[in-house]
Amino acid sequence: MPASDSYHQALAAVEQTLDRVRQCSDEEKARLRAELAGLKQMLDKLTSGRVEIVVFGEISTGKSALINALVGRDVASVDVRGGWTREVWHVAWDGTGYALPGLGASQVVLVDTPGINEVGGGTRGEMAREAAQRSDLVLFVTDSDLNETEHTALVELAAFHKPLIVVLNKTDLYSREQRERLLSVIRHERLREVVPPEHVVTAAADPREREYVIQAADGSERNEWRTPPPDVVDVKSLILELLDREGSSLIALNAALYAADKSDRVAALRVQLRNTRAQQVIWSYATLKVIGVGLNPVPVADVLGGTAIDAAMIGTLAAVYGLSMSRSHASRLAASIAQAAGLMTAGVLASSALMSLLKGLTFGKSTLITAVPQGLAGGFGSYIVGQAAQYYFEHGASWGGESPKTVAHRILTTTDKASVLERLKGEIGKRLKSNPYGKRS
Repeated sequence: MPASDSYHQALAAVEQTLDRVRQCSDEEKARLRAELAGLKQMLDKLTSGRVEIVVFGEISTGKSALINALVGRDVASVDVRGGWTREVWHVAWDGTGYALPGLGASQVVLVDTPGINEVGGGTRGEMAREAAQRSDLVLFVTDSDLNETEHTALVELAAFHKPLIVVLNKTDLYSREQRERLLSVIRHERLREVVPPEHVVTAAADPREREYVIQAADGSERNEWRTPPPDVVDVKSLILELLDREGSSLIALNAALYAADKSDRVAALRVQLRNTRAQQVIWSYATLKVIGVGLNPVPVADVLGGTAIDAAMIGTLAAVYGLSMSRSHASRLAASIAQAAGLMTAGVLASSALMSLLKGLTFGKSTLITAVPQGLAGGFGSYIVGQAAQYYFEHGASWGGESPKTVAHRILTTTDKASVLERLKGEIGKRLKSNPYGKRS
């Protein structure tokens, strides 16, 4: 295996990212199926020392013909109608004679993709982008001056930070003057800040038939049509020059970038899924608090029940973020958040106690009177406690360098209280219709 530190570091980065995906929940793994497959392929690519060169271009520019010419045999379908490359596929380029230092069994692979004007979206577009992201070197084939679609594609490909070679193909269709003019325009005008001028080369991968004048020994002449051999010398020379100079570094850097991108994707998805689930939990428990506190006719039990609901909510949120928390710890955290948010001030506590007392004096008959204000107050309090607890768990069971009071007050000031209460009112309204105490006079 190559001895370079960068190669080993890249290998370790891919393996670590794979481990992160394997440690995800089943739901997360289902959403990360493509990333998992890509990382496994990248690991295989690294350990085997496979160099991947992906070929892009519009339909009918001669991508498949270029691959055939480089490989030295017909391995790709060439059709005069064009547009017949329907998926990404690979072919070994055995004729290069190149192998990564220390990996004699390594091989160079050419990767063909659908025409760029066919991959604006959908599955094939994703496949082509994935191929570009995994590749070590990119060939872009054109057969004329660059149009807007080609230029846009080249700018996007350059953003992958891979060596990029632009091949002006079908040069047999142009005179020498036309060819030189095209090269100058592409190198110094179209791609001046996108591709180095020396990375724009010419080729005639599938030259057209040409009429030759054959002169015999006796001086007689005859005309004969022949197809010249493909001319891809400049393309092959530049590829091998780049590989000889920085092959191992290219592969290591590419793998490290790929692993970093997938790691960011894994992290972002886990945060997204957990936050979505956390919000569902918060709303569910806030609604339960509205019902449990507001519609409970038993005095004192409504307050105690509300405290238990907040603790249960925090325990559930901890599980969402892959953490475990005891009931007593959850109760203490709920109380500290409520206190930090000012939900346990003397006025709030007195109001809650008064409503609970009123229930006791009326033997639960005042539930209709107290349900809405007491239930909404409790539900809104749970919503704030839940939002603060989510922040706490998002930051690895810490306040991220801030105080609980700062976090709680920020959540309070940025929360649209009216919309929260409106949603909770809807829930309590549904329950009141079916609540047996609502029928008492």
